[in-house]
Amino acid sequence: MLKFYYNTGPNPMKVALFLEESELDYEAVPLDTRKGEQHADGYLAINPNAKAPTVVDSDVTVFDSNAILLYLAEKSGKFLPPAGDAARGEFLSWLMFVATGVGPYSGQSVHFQVHAPEQIPYALNRYAFEAKRHFGILNDQLADRPYVLGDIYTIVDMATWGWARLMPRVLSDEAFDDFPHLKRLVDEITTRPAAERAVKLAARHKFKTEMDAESHRNMFPGNPPVAD
Repeated sequence: MLKFYYNTGPNPMKVALFLEESELDYEAVPLDTRKGEQHADGYLAINPNAKAPTVVDSDVTVFDSNAILLYLAEKSGKFLPPAGDAARGEFLSWLMFVATGVGPYSGQSVHFQVHAPEQIPYALNRYAFEAKRHFGILNDQLADRPYVLGDIYTIVDMATWGWARLMPRVLSDEAFDDFPHLKRLVDEITTRPAAERAVKLAARHKFKTEMDAESHRNMFPGNPPVAD
């Protein structure tokens, strides 16, 4: 049985969605990053990047959420085009589009809005603009198809769901109004039984919710709280 180290963030949640969709047996191991558990020697031995999620599958260890999605999809043979299929190139392109664009820009948009000690207009505009641009590209892609790759539901949609469902937090409360096709995808996935189970997994463990000075040091060690 594989071990899945997780918290409630968007990257662990998209892996939780896959695990529930694929019905793979797994043990969920909570990792409380606000308490600094990601910096423990034992965890760093399996994930030197000190982030969640990580999957340990017997003698195979995979970190980075999109690498995990690809590994598990290939392992199970589910939610991806077959090897050699012409759609495989498009599949990889969109998966990396989410991995290198949607996720990082969305995450930095939230960071500079919520966690930075001061509001820096350049950073706020830069990351919000790029997050919105990437969401717009996905929205256009979904205008004439149910899923990002067309008629098949893949890990690209799961990776998209992880971040797109948080769009009001990334951009604004009204953000979904500008992306109706993307909202349709998010709403559809959110109502799937697997997504409901994934969300319940996030609530199973009582993670620390306070963003106090200790939490800030643990999550952003290069930028200690100003009070320090």
